[in-house]
Parts: sequence; C-alpha cells; structure tokens
Amino acid sequence: MNDKNLRIVFMGTPDFAVESLKALVENKYKVVGVITAPDRPAGRGQKLKQSPVKEYALSASIPVLQPEKLKNEEFINELACLKADLQVIVAFRMLPEVVWNMPPLGSLNLHGSLLPQYRGAAPINWAVINGDKETGVTTFFLQHEIDTGNIIMQETLPISKDDTAGTVHDKMMKLGAQVVIKTVESIHNGDVKAIPQDEYSDETTLNPAPKIFKNDCKISWDDTSESIRNKIRGLSPYPTAWTEFKLTNGKTLSAKLFSCTVGEDIQIPKGTIESDNKTYLAIGTDDKALLITDLQLAGKKRMKIADLLRGFDATTIIGID
Repeated sequence: MNDKNLRIVFMGTPDFAVESLKALVENKYKVVGVITAPDRPAGRGQKLKQSPVKEYALSASIPVLQPEKLKNEEFINELACLKADLQVIVAFRMLPEVVWNMPPLGSLNLHGSLLPQYRGAAPINWAVINGDKETGVTTFFLQHEIDTGNIIMQETLPISKDDTAGTVHDKMMKLGAQVVIKTVESIHNGDVKAIPQDEYSDETTLNPAPKIFKNDCKISWDDTSESIRNKIRGLSPYPTAWTEFKLTNGKTLSAKLFSCTVGEDIQIPKGTIESDNKTYLAIGTDDKALLITDLQLAGKKRMKIADLLRGFDATTIIGID
C-alpha cells in the first residue's frame, strides 16, 4: 500500500485513547470503525453517558460499535464487515483471539510502560508508587497472554519527583499518540520489526501492575515518609490514597489524600497529628513527618489544606487509624 488507504479499526474507551484516535484521523489514516464501551448511567440523574472515544468518533463521523460481549456472533460479523487491515487498541478491555487475530496485519496495542516491566491494568500508578524515575510507552502485537506480545516500538518518559499519576498520564497520552502513528507508519510501509519480549530486556526482576482496589489505597503510617509520599502521588488523582482520622468524639473521619510534602524539620511520632490549625497539617511516619497539602474529607469538596483549616478544627483529630 503506497497511500493511506490502510483500513484501521480503533478500539478504546477513555480520554487516554482519544489522543491516539485523533492522531490517526488528523494524519489522514482511514479509520473505518471504532469499538468502545457501551453507554453507561452516570451522575446523580443516572443518564446514559457516552465514552470519550465514542464522543470523538461521532464528531469525526466514524461508525461506532459498542458490544457488551466481544464474542457475540453479531458483533464478530459486524467487525468482519469493516474489513480492517489493522486494529489499533488503546486502553480497552482484553480481546478474545477471534477479534485480535482477525485483521491480516494484526492488532497492535499501546501500553503505558516499558514492557516487559509493568504488565497489567495500572502501569502508570505502579511506576510512580514504586518511585521510578522513568517510564515510557510500548506498542506491541497482541497474542494470547496479556501484555506479552512482540514489541514494535518503545519511547521513554521521565518521571519527576513531583509528578503524580495524573500528570504522567497526561504526558504519556500525548507521547503514546506519537508512538502509535510511528508504529502504524512502520506497519504501513512494511518495515516493521517486532521483537519478542524475552529478547528485549535482560532485567531479571519484573514489576507487575495489577488492578488497584480500594483497600490497596489505604495508607500505612508505619512506612517511611518517601514511600508514603510516592503512594499518595501514585494514586493521585485516581483512585486516590486515603486514611482515617480518629476524632475526639470517638468517631473516625475518612480523608482522601492528593498531595503532600516531606516535613524535613518536623519530628513527631508515627501516626500522630500536628497542626497550627491555620496553614499546615503534619502526620508522623516511620521517619519524617508528611505535610498534607491537598485533601478531601468524607462528604466535602477537595481542598488545599489552608482552605480546609479555615472551616475545620484540626484539634479534633487525635490520631490516625
């Protein structure tokens, strides 16, 4: 193929995937269909909400399919009728072989890590939680085992000490779109070289990136200040680290923690609170104290600490659960 008549089916759901879809469209690739999640009820009114990928696809006049089950015979037939040469998958669910093995040029996936590191559902979160200084994106061809296919391209992305999962996500979203275009161009030109993952890295220790659940997000104040700080920024803004304050009335108050700094000169016992009730709230860890700078109390809005303390008496907190 010497032009951009390569027929592409794109699969994705969240904002992260939109950037790659948009890049394909703006680079004049022929996206003949988009597969995304079904509309779901959302908000107080529980009105049906379209995925970000669907919203963009409709604005670009691209046909959309929204199967509940990817093995559904009707969906498989509709997908086959699109006659895709290549499928591009970004932030979508696991595909059955009948789907990923359909196009003659294969199905490529964009993953938010330098594979084989951080295989799994939450690679961005875990890289920040583990205090990594670098991550990246990988494109690879899908095969049976999740995130194990032959690698096509990789590009690195630095992680600064103040990055959160949210800021890394946004930077990776843009980088990923660029790598998707480079990958599609390589496949389109017929010069793609995919390398098995066991030949791509000589690292013996592979960090996993499993899905993160609510209990995984609870802070243990027995950990070091740096470990806790990494966990808070690695879970910010979602799914969010949390703790429970013990109050003078015998109750507990749940709090989501979005950001903090290390209080180098504050030495207080771990799990205890210190505050001037105006500008700072410090919590003791295994070594240094952490100054909480951005949080959300249960039933309240997310606030900077100084704003919170204008309407909340920190002296009612007597400990951390």
